[in-house]
Amino acid sequence: MPAPAAIHAVEITKRFGAAAAVDAASVTVERGQVVALLGPSGSGKTTLLRVIAGFEVPDAGSVEIGGRLVVGPGVWVEPERRRVGMVFQDGALFPHLTVARNVAFGKPRPGRAEECLELVGLAGRAGSYPHELSGGERQRVALARALATDPEVVLLDEPFASLDAALRTTLREDVVAILRAAGASALLVTHDQQEALSLADRVVLMRHGAVQQVGPPEAVYAEPASRWVAEFLGAVDVLPGTARGGVVCCELGRFCDPQAADGPVDVLVRPEAVVIDAPGAPRADDAAERPPATVVGRSFYGPDQIVRLRLPSGAEVRSRCTGFARWQVDDAVVARLDGPAKALPAEPR
Repeated sequence: MPAPAAIHAVEITKRFGAAAAVDAASVTVERGQVVALLGPSGSGKTTLLRVIAGFEVPDAGSVEIGGRLVVGPGVWVEPERRRVGMVFQDGALFPHLTVARNVAFGKPRPGRAEECLELVGLAGRAGSYPHELSGGERQRVALARALATDPEVVLLDEPFASLDAALRTTLREDVVAILRAAGASALLVTHDQQEALSLADRVVLMRHGAVQQVGPPEAVYAEPASRWVAEFLGAVDVLPGTARGGVVCCELGRFCDPQAADGPVDVLVRPEAVVIDAPGAPRADDAAERPPATVVGRSFYGPDQIVRLRLPSGAEVRSRCTGFARWQVDDAVVARLDGPAKALPAEPR
C-alpha cells in the first residue's frame, strides 16, 4: 500500500465576510515532493497555506497531513500538533536567542539542531545572534528550525520575497537542494513564476481563490488550460487559427493539437517557439510559401533578445533569440513555428 500524501487538502473554502478568499481549492503534496502554490496577489494562496498550517479555520473542506485528518467535520487539530514546519517571509527568528537556540526552540531530539545547522551550512554560526546574520543566513536558520522537529511537511510562505534579486536566485536553489537532501516534503507559496517553474515538482496555479491548473512545470507552461494561465506564466502572443482533425493552422504554420476542437481557435505562441529565417533559406516545412515578415523592434538582454515581428496580416509576434545582433529593424525575414503552441477555443475579438 502506498504511503499517504504529505498533504491532502480537499475542497477548502475560507470566507472573510461575503468574499471567498479560498473557493473549493484542493492541493496534494506527495512525500518528497516540492509543490509550488503560485498566483498573483489576492489569489488565496497564503490563506490556503494558513488553513493547512492551522492558523485559519476553513468554512468547508478537509486537510490530511501524513494520512492523519487534522481538519474536517468535527475535527480540529491545533497547529503545534500537526507536525508542520513553517518558514515565513522574514524568517521570524527570536532576536534574543542564538542561532542554536532558535533552531532548538521546538525541542527537537538530542543532536538534531546541530544536524540541521550542518545541513544548511551554518554550523559555524551556532553562537551568533540573528542581527549578526545576513538575510540569506537568517532564512537558512529559519529552514533549519523548520526541519529540526522532523515535520511531515515544510510550509514556506514567500520565503525569498524580501531578498535582493541576486541573493534570491542563489538562496532559492540552495533551499530546494537542502529540502531534497533532507527528503522533506514542501509546499511553497510564491507569486514569482520563474521561482515556481524552476524549483517545483508540481505547480498549483490559483486565481480568485480557485485552482486554475495543476501539473508539472513543463506541462502547465506548454499546455495552459486557459489564456489567462498562459499569459500569467510568461510572454505569449495570440494568433487566429483553424483546427481540423487535430491539426491547427495559423499564420506561422501548422502543428498538431489532438485536443483542439474543429473550428476557429486562438493559437497561443511563446516567443521561444518562433524561429526567424532569412528569406530564401532552405527549410523542410512550408515557410518558403509565406510572404516575408518584417522586424519592427528588438530588446536586448545580454544572453538573449526579443525580436518583434509584423506578419503579412499585420499581426505582431515575438521571437526569443540568442543575444547576437543578427536581425535589425526593417529587416525582411520569414517567421515559423518550431516549438510547442496551444490552441484554445476562439474568444470574441
